[in-house]
Amino acid sequence: MISLSSIGAGLVVIGCAYGIGTIGKHAMDGIARQPEASNKIQTAMIIACALIEGVSLFGVVVALIK
Repeated sequence: MISLSSIGAGLVVIGCAYGIGTIGKHAMDGIARQPEASNKIQTAMIIACALIEGVSLFGVVVALIK
């Protein structure tokens, strides 16, 4: 039987994947439009991805704690 905590953890992972995918998409669009700004865009993208991963880790832990 599937528990509610596993559903919650799955939703957190799906949200994390969607957020990081969106960040990557828009970063690639920005680099394609302004190649000279690629270093700044890449740095901002990595920081944003790390923040999303940190929040999703907390979300999974909270979802799995009963």
